Amino acid sequence: MSSIQVAKALNNNVIIAHHPEHGEVVVIGKGIGFNRKTGDAIPLEAVEKMFILTSRYEQEQYKQLVPHVDEQLIEIIGEIVTYISRKTQTELNEHIHIALTDHLAFAIKRAEQDLAFHNPFLYETKEIYPVEYELAEYAIRLIHQNLGVDLGEDEIGFVALHINSAMTNRHISEVRGHTQLIADLVDVVESELKFTILRNTLDYSRLLTHLRFAIERIRRGEQVGEVEKLDGLLKQEYPVLYGVAEKLTLMMEQRLNQPVYRAEVSYLTMHLHRVAPPHIK
Repeated sequence: MSSIQVAKALNNNVIIAHHPEHGEVVVIGKGIGFNRKTGDAIPLEAVEKMFILTSRYEQEQYKQLVPHVDEQLIEIIGEIVTYISRKTQTELNEHIHIALTDHLAFAIKRAEQDLAFHNPFLYETKEIYPVEYELAEYAIRLIHQNLGVDLGEDEIGFVALHINSAMTNRHISEVRGHTQLIADLVDVVESELKFTILRNTLDYSRLLTHLRFAIERIRRGEQVGEVEKLDGLLKQEYPVLYGVAEKLTLMMEQRLNQPVYRAEVSYLTMHLHRVAPPHIK
């Protein structure tokens, strides 16, 4: 069988169908449900331009969501997901359809009620995930153009995290948690060293990038090269910065529930030396 059979059209853009390989699936695509009747066959070649939810759990979530979401928004999200997939050449986790639809539908409702929602780690998101942020800008711009609702910069940051979640196959709570952790680590640095790091500097951007990759290494259990001589020298030359670096690694260890290799302290000390005022050692 080289086609899918329509079981039910949920609306013009979403159908439930029987797939030759996956059984019952939810298919999302512009106009796919228009004038469709039960038993209609759709060639698989045509379905290649659609999105197929094969996970039963994702299907059930999406079925419950669809009746409460404007059809035009579903169509726009399809365009957004296609754009992201094409731009990144990445096979996105199918949960992005549920996550983005649910999130953006709620964000639009809040905007219409003039209920602002502040993004506490917008700057960090923009710096840590520049590709995802640019894709999210496109998404928010498309919604503005088609629905006349400007969701603003805070929402760009939230959508960027959803995009990263879909690209990396990590749950949004984990992605958000890591971004929050980085923001908290920066707060500790500023509190311990009693100064504010300039956000628009290259050194600050490098610090955020280092913290992101340190978290990734710790999460994967990846060991960085030991630097015993350098470690001793840094501890002696920069005792204050070294002490802050130790606090940061302990914080990462506790929040990620993973051991942190000692070498991370040395690398963090060097990055702190870049951003700290010259008198702090």
